[in-house]
Amino acid sequence: MADEQEIMCKLESIKEIRNKTMQMEKIKARLKAEFEALESEERHLKEYKQEMDLLLQEKMAHVEELRLIHADINVMENTIKQSENDLNKLLESTRRLHDEYKPLKEHVDALRMTLGLQRLPDLCEEEEKLSLEPACHVISKFIGMHLYALCAKPRVGPGTPKSQNGSRMNEEMENPWSSATHNLSPWPE
Repeated sequence: MADEQEIMCKLESIKEIRNKTMQMEKIKARLKAEFEALESEERHLKEYKQEMDLLLQEKMAHVEELRLIHADINVMENTIKQSENDLNKLLESTRRLHDEYKPLKEHVDALRMTLGLQRLPDLCEEEEKLSLEPACHVISKFIGMHLYALCAKPRVGPGTPKSQNGSRMNEEMENPWSSATHNLSPWPE
């Protein structure tokens, strides 16, 4: 009897060992699957972090590019302002010279007329570069200047003789661009 009991106990132990071993194998298989999933997730996480680093680098490159573009825009705005200021100064200087030239020319024309000589051609008749009208086109949109501001009918100097009809300001000016109708030579024909 004692032998049977011992055998039965051993069989029970073997059965328990078998059950526990099967349970252990199942857990071991699950552990292996979990480890594989863990390793896979770690690889994915590493890839995600690398991708994030690349995206951050690209973002910083774009931020730097935008900063450089803004810096270029600021430089260009300052350059445009400086150019406009220079243009305005040149225009003012040109206007002053033109204002100095006009009365001198009118006085010389008046003296020539007293000697029976023809008047000298106007600046715009002599050379297009000396006419202020093209300059008006260039700067009109910056300073709101009208074309007639510099190309208006000149005032007459005090020594200029009046026409038969009264003030010379009332005389019709000839078309400055029809240079073919004028004698371009400063000397009489």
